[in-house]
Amino acid sequence: MHVFVTGGSGQTGPTVVAELLAAGHAVTGLARSDTAAARLKSLGANALRGSLEDLGSLRGGAEAADGVLHMAFGGDFADPDDLTRRDTAAIEALGQAAAGKPFVSTSGTLVLPGGRETTERDDPDAHGIAGFRIPGEQACLGFGGSVVRLAPTVHGPEDHGFIPMLIATARKSGVSAYVGDGANRWPAVHRRDAATLFRSALEEAPAGSVLHGVAENVPFESIAETIARRLGVPTASLTPEKAATHFPSPFMARVFGFDGPVSSTGTRQLLDWAPTRPGLLEDLETGDYFAAAA
Repeated sequence: MHVFVTGGSGQTGPTVVAELLAAGHAVTGLARSDTAAARLKSLGANALRGSLEDLGSLRGGAEAADGVLHMAFGGDFADPDDLTRRDTAAIEALGQAAAGKPFVSTSGTLVLPGGRETTERDDPDAHGIAGFRIPGEQACLGFGGSVVRLAPTVHGPEDHGFIPMLIATARKSGVSAYVGDGANRWPAVHRRDAATLFRSALEEAPAGSVLHGVAENVPFESIAETIARRLGVPTASLTPEKAATHFPSPFMARVFGFDGPVSSTGTRQLLDWAPTRPGLLEDLETGDYFAAAA
């Protein structure tokens, strides 16, 4: 299969591109810069210059391919309406051009309601933390595509997501903090397991599938305690009010305090997906997180 990929040169994207190529697929990746194009070519993929705002390049890439994988997402998180507009417009352009072809788009488990373990059958929460991603999900499903909801932490080498943010905050403040009692559960998945899921989704997922890229749910206090021990700093429990000024933004404080456990049982059964890579706490112990943060 010739797969057109957006987001193939980002953090998770290169691992996904490598997984697709190793399985015998050809890949063309959207590249908005010379650096992105060079990274794709170094992996063995072709590069198509363009951006998410360039709907013509999206349509062209999708029309020339046998399947489409949309992972790119970006913009100003202070303007969620613009995030929604950009993402939905890109998905509509891809979906129209990919009619009748495998089409997989990406979302996140933070679209789901909190306080209980949710499944692939649960409706997203329009008023939740990541409600701005729901229109994109709906657009993809409307074209007969499949949606992969990734855990908020997709961990692995050279991670520059939420976990490095926690480490940097602990270094700067001298404490590794959590909100309340820290019992809120944090979904996570290793990047290579996520890549396997994306490939399986393209190859096998029935039209209209909602899939969860989650290997485990980790108590947030355990994450904070591991960071504290590795840095030699104490842990600290913060009220939501204090967390809003301790973490980089009130939005991030809300994210770090969210109790959002997610089941991926349906995904595992549907696609025979079985995560095998190290868990988040093991990755914190043996990976490059603290070397990179230093």
